[in-house]
Amino acid sequence: MVVDDNRDAADSMAVFLELAGFDTTVQLDGPSALQAATAQVPQVVLLDIGLPGLDGYEVARRFRALPGGADCLLIALTGYGQQDDRRRAHEAGFDVHLVKPADPDGVVDLIQDWRQRDAVATRPEAATR
Repeated sequence: MVVDDNRDAADSMAVFLELAGFDTTVQLDGPSALQAATAQVPQVVLLDIGLPGLDGYEVARRFRALPGGADCLLIALTGYGQQDDRRRAHEAGFDVHLVKPADPDGVVDLIQDWRQRDAVATRPEAATR
């Protein structure tokens, strides 16, 4: 799921992710993203912090509270890049903090790496090591 109030930015990232083989949805605000996630929690969320009304920090906290929300990869994709912004993102539950404009190939690599680590961690033999 890509959540950004800038439709062009959200659609561009979604198209790039789709070309890389990912199923994507786009939401333009926090409440819409949360509503969509209650129907089906996404595996990966790219979330802008500077959303109007309900900011990305609060959306992240609410995502994490959803059933299954603790297991998703939550990526801040934002123009907020100061150290305090990164700290606040971590405290809100983001796994990764990327500053716009993010390299789309880097985002794809990040997601693929996370999926591989997650697959290894959930294998039964990994638990016995």
